[in-house]
Amino acid sequence: MEETISLKEIAQILKKRMALILVITMLAIAASAVVTYFFITPKYDASTQILVNQSNDTNSLYTTNAVQTNVQLVNTYSVIIDNPSVLNPVIQALDLKMNASQLKSMLTVATEQNSQVFTLTAETANAAESARIVNAVAASFKNRVQKAMNVDNVTILSPANVSAASAPVKPKPLMNLAIAAVVGLMASVGLAFLLDYLDNTIKTEEDVAQLLELPVLGVVTEITSRDDKRNKANARHSESSHRVGGRHDVSAKL
Repeated sequence: MEETISLKEIAQILKKRMALILVITMLAIAASAVVTYFFITPKYDASTQILVNQSNDTNSLYTTNAVQTNVQLVNTYSVIIDNPSVLNPVIQALDLKMNASQLKSMLTVATEQNSQVFTLTAETANAAESARIVNAVAASFKNRVQKAMNVDNVTILSPANVSAASAPVKPKPLMNLAIAAVVGLMASVGLAFLLDYLDNTIKTEEDVAQLLELPVLGVVTEITSRDDKRNKANARHSESSHRVGGRHDVSAKL
């Protein structure tokens, strides 16, 4: 027989397991808070914007062919900027204790469609370090393009500064706590339904009727030890009263 569950039964299961649900959810939030505030190192990023244009002639910026060429160069330059030939001079100049691959993992290049500007971002554990690295990489990239391609079509529009990178971008405590709360709630609710599904004990007359598919004709209430003592006391009291009444009757007859 196909089993179904009503909204009333769902509400009863949730109510019965409410303590379990709350405990698991709060533990998930507490664990997320501990990891976020004590184990995850804050990250700071700094960004600079780089303009690609064909020449210093302002009028060339607005011709169709020049703009299209610049857009194509942006895609090419966004690949070159992560090249070791650009990153190694930065490592030497800033005396960084890392290799080109490690420095590359800290950098992000963002381009927009049909735009001559792309954004270079560095992310480290220190705001000043992020600004220092991204500015050095931008300068090294501009110098490398001039030497390698014999062109002067790269302009650094806005160098990164420390004040703009003062707030950490990772971790995001509120988001982490919200995610932990949702995950903990889903896990606890799922566990509540699983425990109820695995519980085969019979607790109510409705369980008996559902199991046997027969109507319940009567219910035997549970007799506790206190009720049993009270019943025995009442029985002894009734018996002693009956004996006293019998003696009174015998005396009256005599």
